[in-house]
Amino acid sequence: MLVSLRIQNVVLIDQVTIDFEAGLCALTGETGAGKSILLDSLGLVLGARAESGLVRRGAEQASVIAEFDVPPKHISQKILKKADLEWSKNLIVRRTLSIDGRSRAFINDQPVSIGLLKEVGDSLIEIHGQFDTQGLLNPASHRGMLDEYAGIGDALERLWDIWRAQDAELAALKRAVKMSKAEQEYLRAALDDLEALSPQAGEEEILAAMRERLMHREQVLEALSSAYHVLNGENDPVRTAWAVVDRVASKLGPKGGEIVGALERATTEIQEAMSAMQALSSDLEESEHDLASIDDRLFGLRAQARKHGCSVEELPVKIEALAAQLGAIENADSALAAAEKKVLAARAEYCAQAEKISAQRIKMAAKLDQLVAKELPPLKLDKARFVTNVEALDEQNWGPQGRDRVRFLVATNPGVEPGPLNKIASGGEMSRFMLALKVVMAEVGSAGALIFDEVDAGVGGAVADAVGERLARLARDRQVLVVTHAPQVAARAAHHYVVHKAGAKEVTTTVMPLGSRKDRCEEIARMLAGAVITNEARAAAEKLLETGT
Repeated sequence: MLVSLRIQNVVLIDQVTIDFEAGLCALTGETGAGKSILLDSLGLVLGARAESGLVRRGAEQASVIAEFDVPPKHISQKILKKADLEWSKNLIVRRTLSIDGRSRAFINDQPVSIGLLKEVGDSLIEIHGQFDTQGLLNPASHRGMLDEYAGIGDALERLWDIWRAQDAELAALKRAVKMSKAEQEYLRAALDDLEALSPQAGEEEILAAMRERLMHREQVLEALSSAYHVLNGENDPVRTAWAVVDRVASKLGPKGGEIVGALERATTEIQEAMSAMQALSSDLEESEHDLASIDDRLFGLRAQARKHGCSVEELPVKIEALAAQLGAIENADSALAAAEKKVLAARAEYCAQAEKISAQRIKMAAKLDQLVAKELPPLKLDKARFVTNVEALDEQNWGPQGRDRVRFLVATNPGVEPGPLNKIASGGEMSRFMLALKVVMAEVGSAGALIFDEVDAGVGGAVADAVGERLARLARDRQVLVVTHAPQVAARAAHHYVVHKAGAKEVTTTVMPLGSRKDRCEEIARMLAGAVITNEARAAAEKLLETGT
């Protein structure tokens, strides 16, 4: 519900604050008093397009603040949560507009985009005027309105998303298989080359070490031979010293044993070194590997690594990957068949649900038409017909909302085929069609407030009274604001506000709540009589108030 509206520096309004109540609220006033400015201001704070011409002459900035009392679990909570913004039961929406055309928006003092402001605003208030393009005049909204009335949720949207996802996966698989088929010969040759090479884990490091050793083989053999001959020569100083000391060991005392032992160990170590030299020399001389074969092997391994964009160490894993790719290509037909089966299953589930929803739409459309038809005669639309057309679409036009196109059609004269509202109905008729539809759909919709701008245009007497009665009926469950020139409508209101324009050089618009019955009677009498209010007009106004309450 709209709790209050504060407007500052908008066109003719210097500063005004309006506190609204629940139920039916009527705004009246002479033509040109500024009622449209109130709606423009409300539209501005709800996200409508901003124009610098709305800024009051002489001011630098216009500002509109709207305060709402929002019930728990309202859709605005979900919208703000999705945008990572805080929500509260008391929502304060603010918009400023500078003279240079720049505007800023805030919700509970949190800066927001105009798009988010509009999304939240649409969930709080529905504004219906003679030239409303978001309701009946916009065929794109008709299916949503019918679904809202029929209580159709978003289960079909989930099934559509699943079907589309499965279809996208199938398309991607087909593209991959097509590309893989083209590369199959290349993959097979690449795998054969790698399998023939048979790379082993750690092989590069081993070969590099062998290559390093073989590169210096001759030098190593010569050094080993020289060292061996030196150690194996007749003038071995260690063995000579051992022999000399051993002859006099008994005369050396305790220290002699230590010296003999050390020389004995040295001789043993020299013999082991000589044996190792012989073994290494034998290995180098008898090795089945040569430098050329090792170089060829390393070159082959590294060439394959460069070809596949990996390290030599990763080549064994690359063999497994290539084998898996080839296996997938060879089994592509079965994979495609499985993917196609999933798509068909998802499509079938979507179609089954869509068929149920189509039947539900057709059933509820007939009910809606029947109930709207009952509302039309009192609104001076007794010869008119309202038809909810549910039409099956070609598969290429199916979507998350189903397989139907929904259009609200009207015929205002007998014998004429129903057609689009914007081509058949006048502005006043449009507003009354909307009123009839809203009366029928009163139990659904998230918006806590409805605003009707001159829904009574072009009618009077009993028809205007019927409009007022329906507005009052709508206001039993939600707040309804109506801008009206019809005294019969104003008399039905639970709360009445009058819009005044005053001043000669500096014209300003003010809004005054009419709290007493006397003040209301005087305003309704003015609406009946015009500039000169007669006693007869006052009596008629009193009678209307009695009837309205």
